[in-house]
Amino acid sequence: MTRAEEFQGLRPLLSSIAYRILGSVTEAEDAVQETWLRYEALPTPPDSARAYLATVVTRISINVLNSARVRREEYVGPWFPEPLLTDPYQDPERTAELADSVSTAALLLLERLTPLERAVFVLREVFDFGFQEIATAVGRPEAACRQLAVRARRHMTEGRPRFEADRGACERLAARFFDALTEGDVDGLRELLATDVQLVADSGGKAPQWATGFLGADPERAGRAVLHPDLRVFVQPDRGPLRAVAARVHSKKGIRLRRQGRACGVRSHARS
Repeated sequence: MTRAEEFQGLRPLLSSIAYRILGSVTEAEDAVQETWLRYEALPTPPDSARAYLATVVTRISINVLNSARVRREEYVGPWFPEPLLTDPYQDPERTAELADSVSTAALLLLERLTPLERAVFVLREVFDFGFQEIATAVGRPEAACRQLAVRARRHMTEGRPRFEADRGACERLAARFFDALTEGDVDGLRELLATDVQLVADSGGKAPQWATGFLGADPERAGRAVLHPDLRVFVQPDRGPLRAVAARVHSKKGIRLRRQGRACGVRSHARS
């Protein structure tokens, strides 16, 4: 097997690690590409390509995340993880962990962690790396990595809802919501939205957006905003109508917005 073939076999794992640490598909792809360049430049192959590549992509991702934190502090409006429509890495033994770790809610909780805590948590809780492997990947003693893992788990637990909602019920409710959304059924949306509903949006810094969103008291207002957001932003007759297409977003039910055959946005629910 050539070095390139070996790397391609491990690319799904590397991409998944980088995405969960960074919360950005674009930055994760860049981190994986940089990992390949370093691997390709090695004069002699490492004893374990998997261990070496996981270490390199983790360290690159930590460095990128440190820089990204500064940018996100100056970001206009709320920052949300870049949607991941298809997870490239599959592991039948860890299907649940992999799916949960790319939900919008989980990725937003990961934002509360330091870059090191986040990397340790991802490697340990999502990909089941041993602490010796993690210590090598993040460049810290094994004992320190165990402490980082404990702190990360505590922060993640503190931020989770007090009660776990039934997955099946959540899926059915989400299906009703997005059916109403794609059909333009404002009355149907109003029936589904709670009085403390919160609607927020992130344009990726590439388009106008609400600075704070809508919060509470008037579910009809939020329902109409979901269907017809600020007319200056989304409804542009000269560019053609928006078309909503059902899709999986962060492993949850969602929709992709398309105009003239091109994707121009996604919508999903962050919490159940």
